[in-house]
Amino acid sequence: MRWLWLSAVVVALDQWTKYRVTSSFDLYESVAILPFFNLTLVHNTGAAFSMLQDAGGWQRWGLSALAVLVSAAIIYWLPRLQARSWRLPFALALILGGTLGNLCDRIALGYVIDFLDFFLGTRHWPAFNVADSAISVGAVMLVLDMLRKQPSDAEVHS
Repeated sequence: MRWLWLSAVVVALDQWTKYRVTSSFDLYESVAILPFFNLTLVHNTGAAFSMLQDAGGWQRWGLSALAVLVSAAIIYWLPRLQARSWRLPFALALILGGTLGNLCDRIALGYVIDFLDFFLGTRHWPAFNVADSAISVGAVMLVLDMLRKQPSDAEVHS
């Protein structure tokens, strides 16, 4: 459970950035930061990257239930991991923190606050937030960890 500090940092940073944006911006207000990046306040009632945005309302509680299940599974799994590797618990802690950060919004507000708006010309990537970033980085780390060559018993004992 020594990795829960990372999850707590992700939740705190996520909630703090969302607070700063919502206290400074009106809904859909946008401020250019770089030629390819704006801060734009949006409310996402769907899943990651606005999937299921127009699903009819069930997604608030359905996605909240899924987040609780995923979080419980990660909390159960983390202390059972072998201590010799840091990659897998680091990835799971990022995913847990991101999941809990967005769960806070979804339960309290009925939507997730997104504000990171990257684009190329007139084509915008769906807005996202710190929690989404942590989940994405954690997921990529999980995939890389699974693809990483595992040493055979002969390599370990030679």
